Amino acid sequence: MSAPERIPPRGVTTTDPASADLLARGELTVRGRIRDASNAALYCAVVHEGREAACVYKPVAGERPLWDFPDGNLARREVAAYEVSEATGWGLVPPTVLREGPYGEGMCQLWIEVAPEAELLALVDGEEPEPGWKAIGFAEVGEGRTALLVHADDERLRRLAVLDAVINNADRKGGHLLPTADGRLYGIDHGVTFNTENKLRTLLWGWAGEPLTGEAVDVLKGLKAALEPSGALTGTLTPLITPAELDATRARVDELLESGRHPEPGGEWPAIPWPPV
Repeated sequence: MSAPERIPPRGVTTTDPASADLLARGELTVRGRIRDASNAALYCAVVHEGREAACVYKPVAGERPLWDFPDGNLARREVAAYEVSEATGWGLVPPTVLREGPYGEGMCQLWIEVAPEAELLALVDGEEPEPGWKAIGFAEVGEGRTALLVHADDERLRRLAVLDAVINNADRKGGHLLPTADGRLYGIDHGVTFNTENKLRTLLWGWAGEPLTGEAVDVLKGLKAALEPSGALTGTLTPLITPAELDATRARVDELLESGRHPEPGGEWPAIPWPPV
């Protein structure tokens, strides 16, 4: 992402529970447009009771129709992804709310400043990754030459891989991974999620087929309980995704618990998003 005139946050952090309240109730002022976004994405300042932060506002009116996501809108899916992330306790998605803005209803998400020196993806020579890295696959790098695309063997990425499997993320690109200076990692751009069909497309295939960690199993058990008909997460997601999509989310959690393993790429849908970054 690129945006004009960075806004230093005042009185707000990504881990502050009041961040979502600031996003929901604050006054939005558009400062610029994020040009490399596929749908309308506006860089804004949000101000409320002396607190100020930068945020991204994506109005529903600026979404391009997608043939394979005919129900609802992408903004609500972004909010749903945040709510599932919060239910895991991992905090992998920046605070995100649904609200009215200058161009109508849309999603509003706290802006994340990235630590540019953090390296999560790489292209390397050879057929096997070095220690500390996991293989994704081979990529053409020009003039008939190929290189091995790898991602870091990082517990934060592994948690995100589990979250993506739950929400059925169809677009986990490298540019959607935001490491910060304080050691946290966030995933963004979750508009194409929660489809009833298996559409998992990601760069985080390094653990495919491997057993889930004990932590992940415990988190999935918690999600299963929260997704019961009377569960708290069911109540939160019901206004955001369709009943069929909610049932499909429950089924994915059940499948992960039954297999006890990270999912593997299927053959009916491209496994890696394009472009990958």
